Parts: sequence; C-alpha cells; structure tokens
Amino acid sequence: MKLQEIVERLRLELKTPNVPLEAEVKTGYASDLLSDVLAHSLEGDLWVTRQTHLNIVAIAVMRDLSGILLVSGAEPDPDTVEKALEKTVPIFRTSLPTFEAVGRLYQLGISGKR
Repeated sequence: MKLQEIVERLRLELKTPNVPLEAEVKTGYASDLLSDVLAHSLEGDLWVTRQTHLNIVAIAVMRDLSGILLVSGAEPDPDTVEKALEKTVPIFRTSLPTFEAVGRLYQLGISGKR
C-alpha cells in the first residue's frame, strides 16, 4: 500500500508537505528506542514512534524507512520537520495511541513480518 493511501485511510496529518508519498509500504516497525530501530527495522518499514527529536530523521535515512508516524498527538520539533523536508522523509501525526495505530495499520495489511 502506498503512503498516500495510508494517510487517507487513517486520516493522518502530514507534517512534511511536498514530500513524495509514493513509497510502497508492506511492513512497519514500532519502537521508541532509537538503538532498537537502528538494529531491527527493515528498509521500507513505516516507523511508529512517540519520539519527536531530530535524531528520528537520521535513523529513518540510515535505515531507508518509508516514513515516520508520530502517535499520541506527539508534535515533531521544528528542527525535526526542517531536516525531514531536507532529506525528504515523510512525517505523519495521529492522536491515536501506539497500540491502536499499529492495529489499524495491521488491518490495512501492513504487518510486522520479518
């Protein structure tokens, strides 16, 4: 499923306008530990987290993730958005808690299969 469809189906708020949403997403990864994401996420994963600081963009770029979904209404820091725009990393936001956001992604066919 393309990022654009996920945004529409889950009514996500896009925090990085004009960043392409054409990436195909098949799997996701949920964690707030940067070292965990760095060690275990896969290329193309949609990362679900509550972290909002600049380092999330660096991790997304290093792991070639399809995007970052901030949960529980977390608002990205302004410098995080700026760096994400520079690196073309899509950042989305939802008021849903992590558990519910992951459940809805799973219902859309986005699994955590490794």
